[in-house]
Amino acid sequence: MEGDIAENSDNADDILSPTSAALLGKYQLGKLLGRGAFGKVYHARNIQSGQSVAIKCISKQKIVKGGFISQIKREIAIMRRMHHHNIVKLYEVLATKTKIYFVLEFVKGGELFDKVAKGRLNEDISRRYFQQLISAVGYCHSHGVFHRDLKPENLLLDEIGDLKVSDFGLSAVTEQIRNDGLLHTLCGTPAYVAPEILAKKGYDGAKVDIWSCGIILFVLTAGYLPFNNVNLMVMYRKIYKGEFRCPRWISTDLKRFLYRLLDPNSETRITIDGILHDPWFVKGYNKEIYLDKESFFGGYLSETEDRKDTFLNAFDIISFSSGCNLSGLFSDSCESAVDGERFVSGETPENIIEKIEEVGKKENVTVLRKEWHIVLEGQKGNIIVEIEVYRLTETLVVVEIKFYEGLWRKKLSSLIYQPEYQVSSD
Repeated sequence: MEGDIAENSDNADDILSPTSAALLGKYQLGKLLGRGAFGKVYHARNIQSGQSVAIKCISKQKIVKGGFISQIKREIAIMRRMHHHNIVKLYEVLATKTKIYFVLEFVKGGELFDKVAKGRLNEDISRRYFQQLISAVGYCHSHGVFHRDLKPENLLLDEIGDLKVSDFGLSAVTEQIRNDGLLHTLCGTPAYVAPEILAKKGYDGAKVDIWSCGIILFVLTAGYLPFNNVNLMVMYRKIYKGEFRCPRWISTDLKRFLYRLLDPNSETRITIDGILHDPWFVKGYNKEIYLDKESFFGGYLSETEDRKDTFLNAFDIISFSSGCNLSGLFSDSCESAVDGERFVSGETPENIIEKIEEVGKKENVTVLRKEWHIVLEGQKGNIIVEIEVYRLTETLVVVEIKFYEGLWRKKLSSLIYQPEYQVSSD
């Protein structure tokens, strides 16, 4: 079909020129930015708004043959719940017969790895990056998400030098935790992997991420890895025992902090709360800068877009069907991290939102709202329900509901789930 980008090409030179057909009539693809295990990443431009984005093109054949269907679905579900200034935004997911397209925030400053490769950074600069990293990681943990592959190659820098966490392909969610309260999948990059993962007895996803953050901080300030050896087993033994030395130029406070981060005993390793109170970390730290509630909604609105005044066009409606929305790409037997519904209603968006707010207040949960997008959060900051309302016509709206906790379906159904027309994926 037209716009099915380089479907049969693996040549790095086969990129779309400005005169080439646009992807599904919406994005003009440009130069190749990089390659991954499942496909390529391109720079692209939204034809209507002119906004720059990055588009990750994934081969359906590769993920089906490799048995990665659940992993890709989980990555999408996770990125849709992540709305934080220091996390790369996922704008939408599109698909054709052979490809899946992640439309992502374009972060043009490159990888943090490239910056460190030129030489170690001073402590003040390292601290600023680390504060942003911990803000993002803490946000993920509060929403039940564990990255599990944090490393400088997965940390990007924007045009003003702010850090952005990317690549949630190996991430886990609380739903994957077994009855023993631990995760068990072996994953991660060897030099950044935590000791408890090597022990193969199960691990706490949050503690594993903190270990990786410690490795990153060491690399930023030392210029090399704390655990490194050409013999993988020798390196693993050092990781398991926590055997490393800090270089002489690192300050006493930072050394003490690094030993708390890289504590081989996960039970005594510092927590996010402990990090936020560490003397080295808190220097110059302003929590409000990094934990801005407004950023929660950033993944849904482009710089020039206002959903309140936007009507769904033909492309948006088609995107609800199996042709362009990922929900119809795989069999129903595949697990999904989020249970969602869509329906068309004749009620006004204001009435729908007000009813949801009433339920939230009655149940004593936090209500976050921006225009026609509303989120209900539990006591630990975990998302319970997320609802977005789109204008379809002058008299009809599409309501999209995502239930992160199933029991809330019943609480909301009597108030708002009275669909006049079910949105079908056929």
